Amino acid sequence: MLPADPEAGGGAEAGSGGAETGSGAAEAASGDAEAGAGDAGGRWITDVGAAVAEAHRREWAYVLAATVRVARDIDTAQDCVQDAYAAALDTWPRQGVPRNPGAWLTTTARRRALDVLRRGRTLRAKLPLLVEPAPAQDPELDPGLDPGAEHDGGPIPDDRLRLVFTCCHPALAREAQVALTLRLVCGLTTAEIAQAFLVAEPTMAARVTRAKKKISAARIPYRVPGAAELPERLDAVLTVVHLLYTTGHTAPAGAQLVRAELVERAADLARMLAALMPDEQEVRGLLALILLTDARRGARVDSGGRLLLLAEQDRSQWDQAAIAQGSRLAAGALRRGRPGRFALQAAIAAVHAQARTYAETDWHQLVWLYGELLAAWPSPVVALNRAVALAMVQGPGAGLAEIGVLEQDGRLAGYRYLPAAKADLLRRLGRADEAAHAYRAALELADNAAERSFLAGRIAELTQPELTQPGPTQPGPTQPGPTQPGPTAARAE
Repeated sequence: MLPADPEAGGGAEAGSGGAETGSGAAEAASGDAEAGAGDAGGRWITDVGAAVAEAHRREWAYVLAATVRVARDIDTAQDCVQDAYAAALDTWPRQGVPRNPGAWLTTTARRRALDVLRRGRTLRAKLPLLVEPAPAQDPELDPGLDPGAEHDGGPIPDDRLRLVFTCCHPALAREAQVALTLRLVCGLTTAEIAQAFLVAEPTMAARVTRAKKKISAARIPYRVPGAAELPERLDAVLTVVHLLYTTGHTAPAGAQLVRAELVERAADLARMLAALMPDEQEVRGLLALILLTDARRGARVDSGGRLLLLAEQDRSQWDQAAIAQGSRLAAGALRRGRPGRFALQAAIAAVHAQARTYAETDWHQLVWLYGELLAAWPSPVVALNRAVALAMVQGPGAGLAEIGVLEQDGRLAGYRYLPAAKADLLRRLGRADEAAHAYRAALELADNAAERSFLAGRIAELTQPELTQPGPTQPGPTQPGPTQPGPTAARAE
């Protein structure tokens, strides 16, 4: 991991663009709701505030992608989308929340983008001596072009996917491509992206800021890549979709285990990628991985919100149609030459999904698959997953030895699943005091309420056994779900 970057101080968050200011609009909505709660119109303001916050959470990517097509510039589009959310806070209390908030916001943002373009044209027309003449081939500046018309999106049919490909520009370093796209297009916070990359938040803020500055300084234009350019951007795009899904699969913080809107957005993008590039092995692998992993969503917590391990889940609640589709895609991806990281992860997910019971899980095959994944995609988190699978084959002592090596390596310092996995193996060895200590270390690193409750329960089992029933002997992390461009994350369920 890289040390914290001194450039991150102060202005990094401001430099991360409209996604942050859009988030500010949502926060302002919540603030208005609080302020109006006691007024005669407080209920109405509260409803509007909730509607704007929900629209920001669900519609930001759609609105930004549609606006960029008009503005032809990401920074301008972000400003216009921010203005649209601010306009909603002003207009909706008077006119009512529209039936389709996303459409209202998109229309408002695009109109503002058109106004910006028209003002720019007027300035160029009135001050010709101060502005270089625009090249004739530039459609944005062509006087005969209607800026409200839809431009040809080339081979990519969806605005959101088009914007992801556009932001994954090869002029930027790979991590900068992924981080910037997650920040601007997907609306993840800098903290969430930092967790995905296992780096400090100031470090990630500085990276995003530098990427934006490079785009501006190098005058990298908003331009949808042609069909021939897609393959060189594909790996970064797959990584973006993968990390978007992972952030939704287990939310880094908050009361809910799953952020459904992120999961569904990632699944939609993966399906569109599969339709766009059906012969790409890794595209099939990513879609299979998402289908197979998300098939368990309905069984991951009980009716009280308690996290359920794989050993505890009611497998009749798993989505069998998604498992069947994902298994077919995974098998197809494995047959297309030497498998890559997504195809291998899909194969791992298929082994878990196809086991009729937890006891029937083929751990020997999982150890082999994790070994193949580690060779194809070296990462300490892949090694952590393999250590957990190895413990199921050779015993917890073997897994604990592998985890000890990872602790000395240091790259997983601050990664909550490392002490959680260690704690569970120590618990299985009967080393209760050491296990409780490791569980406490994991608890200090966890911000998700469901995970914190699970870890606290484990600590209680070890320190107050007379008050609790022992949990299943399954090791915590078993199911892969990548949380950064390098590794897959060891999961507690």
